[in-house]
Parts: sequence; C-alpha cells; structure tokens
Amino acid sequence: MDNHALLAKRNQRLGVGAALFYNEPLQIVKGRGVELEDSAGKTYIDMYNNVPCVGHAHPHVVNAMHEQASTLNVHSRYLHEGIVRLADRLTELHNDAIESVVFACSGTEANDIAMTMARVATGGSGFICTNAAYHGNSQQVSQLTYVPVAQTKNPNICAFPFPEKFRAISDGDDQAIEAAYLHTIDNAIASFQAANIKLAGLLVCPIFANEGLPQIPAHFMAKAADRVRRAGGLVISDEVQAGYCRTGKWWGYDVSGFQPDIVVTGKPMGNGLPLSACAASQDLVNDYRAKTRYFNTFASSPLQAAAGNAVLDVIEEEQLAANAQKVGAYLRSELESLVATNPHFAEVRGHGLFLGLEWVKDEDNQEPDRDGAIQMVNALKDKGFLTSNAGAFNNIIKIRPPLVFAQKHADQFLQVFAECL
Repeated sequence: MDNHALLAKRNQRLGVGAALFYNEPLQIVKGRGVELEDSAGKTYIDMYNNVPCVGHAHPHVVNAMHEQASTLNVHSRYLHEGIVRLADRLTELHNDAIESVVFACSGTEANDIAMTMARVATGGSGFICTNAAYHGNSQQVSQLTYVPVAQTKNPNICAFPFPEKFRAISDGDDQAIEAAYLHTIDNAIASFQAANIKLAGLLVCPIFANEGLPQIPAHFMAKAADRVRRAGGLVISDEVQAGYCRTGKWWGYDVSGFQPDIVVTGKPMGNGLPLSACAASQDLVNDYRAKTRYFNTFASSPLQAAAGNAVLDVIEEEQLAANAQKVGAYLRSELESLVATNPHFAEVRGHGLFLGLEWVKDEDNQEPDRDGAIQMVNALKDKGFLTSNAGAFNNIIKIRPPLVFAQKHADQFLQVFAECL
C-alpha cells in the first residue's frame, strides 16, 4: 500500500490526529543497527529512536526473545529466575539505597507507580515539576505536563521554571542563576505549606530532556533535592530518556550530580519490547506493595526478563557507555564548530549521544524558531537522516540515535547537516 493510501486508512481506523513525524510521513519496514529502510527501499540513519537503544533488531536481543517465547511466557504470579536476575542487575547499577524494583510496561506506568509510592511513603499529595515537563499519559502523571508556574487549577501540582543558562530568569554568574532557580523551588514548597498540602515529592528528568536539554548550574539539582527532602518529600529521577548510558554514564542523575530516592526507567530497557521499572529502597517498595496490591498482567514476565537481560548484556559486552561518551563528544565538538557559521544555530546542548541544537530566528535576539527547526528536520529526513524537533519551544533539533551509533555515522551526518545549513 502506498503512503497516501496507508495514511488515509490509518486516519480512518486510528482517528485523524494520531501523531506522525515529518511533512511527508515515512512508512518504515525494516531496521538493522542504526539503519532503517522505508517501503520504497530508501535507507535512513536513525538519529532519534531511543527505544532500540542497542540497535534495531540486535541479534542477541532477538534470539533471547525468540528462545523465551518459544519456551514459556506467563504472567508474574509464578516464580521465575529471569526476572529476579534482571532486578538484581538493575539495582546493582544504582547506589546502595536502590534495592528493589516494581516492573511495568511503559514509562507512564512506572512514573505513576513512583508518584503513588511517594504519596504512600510521605502521606503527602503535593508534587513539584518543571513548567515544561512530560512524564507520561495517565491521569495522575499527565497532571505534570506543561504546568504554568502560576497554576491554580490543581492545588497538588506546583511547577517551577526549568533551569537553564541560555534564557536564565536571572542575570549574573552561575551562582546567581543557581540561587534564582533554587528560590523558585523554595516558592513551590512554600506554596504547598501555605495551602496546608503536604509535599510528596519532586519528579524531574535529570537532564531536562523534554525541556530542551538546557545547560544548568552545576550544583542546582543536588541543592534542589536537599530542599525537597528537608521539606518531607522524596526525589524521583525519571530516567526514561536519560538513563541506560544515553549520556555516556549509566544514569542522568550521575551527570546532574544528585542521588534520587526513586528511579524510573522505561523505553530502552527492552529494546522495543514494552518494559519499564520503578526502583527504590526495599522499605519504599514493600510499603507500596502492602498499600496498593499492585499487579500488572504483562509486567515481570519471563519474556520481559529475557529482553531486559539481553539488553544489559549488549550494553556491557559492547561497551556502549564508552561509545556514547566518545562518539557523542566528537559529534558535539564538530557541531559546535558550526555555531559561528550560521546565525540560526545558537547553541549545542546535551551529553553523550543525546544532543540538542537550539534553532533561533536571529542571532541578535535569539528568538526561538520552531518553523525553522521543522524545516531543518525535514531537510535532513529528505537526505536520509531522521531527527525531530522538541523542547519547550519545539525549536530544538533533537539528536538521540541508538547507542551503537559510530563515528562513521557521525561523519556522514555532519556532511549532510552542513549541506542542509
């Protein structure tokens, strides 16, 4: 079926408005490593998808899933060594305070579990988030999506302006900028206290991915976490985008310099198989299970365990954290060299193999240029490189390839990127 006929059929069966990328949507039919192929046989380099974090159709992951599905797959109410082994390996990648895991199938589900866990543990209902956050689609989690700083609709949610140096809310050096943003955390805590609402916690992506990967003051997150804990809340790190070596380190909180009480992981865990997790201390998890009797038919399954363990195998054996760090640093350095050559290219952001390019209308006033970013993304797509636009103003060109992305792919992208500029 050609793309126009397929799009018409899709709109009929899925409803008009179901999200698609690009001005002319792609029909992708095959993937291998960092390469994708469309229905016409054209090949693309995938610079966006973090779901297949160890590469599309990685043979070790595919074989592990095939062997397990050929042997057994049931729900979680039977003992199975695989899922316990996955929980062991996952907790060992964190600090000693992270001891136990609640598995789920999506980042939304895991964040929902984390919020409920914090509410159970603290007896509070108030959550702090940024004003450009996205953590999922459930009724509870979606309340944190793009909340205005002065929101009054939901008394249990309070947003602070996401920290950044590029369009900082204060003039001055790093210390002055840090103090200004910490003051907004203090204001959020004070607003709950004034309304007699007990604080449950702070939920953030540690690298503020949805906000646009801003550069933040070095000690902001550690000090913000300390304020939240002193006010009686817990700190939740949403590692769905930041974790699994995306930044060159295992976790985004390692990059941002703080220790969370609860860690949420998702997309990359199963390399395409739905798998997510909420990890915390044993006390927090035991209390959560006792108060909620949580059960998920497809979570903690042998198939999830097989995929999850296989992904960890590949990351460790192929040293993909080091690859993300090395190739990401090279790509960022080369992209930074282009900043001075184009008035629309304001800043390179991010860590490892997760970079954002700030696209602006004018180098003098640096107004966000969403339309220009979209034009650039579509131009790159036409030349065989898949990116997207994102961020608080949708003007960030988002680069987030599978972790097997190599320097040769970076060089190919840089050549095409320069042509598109």
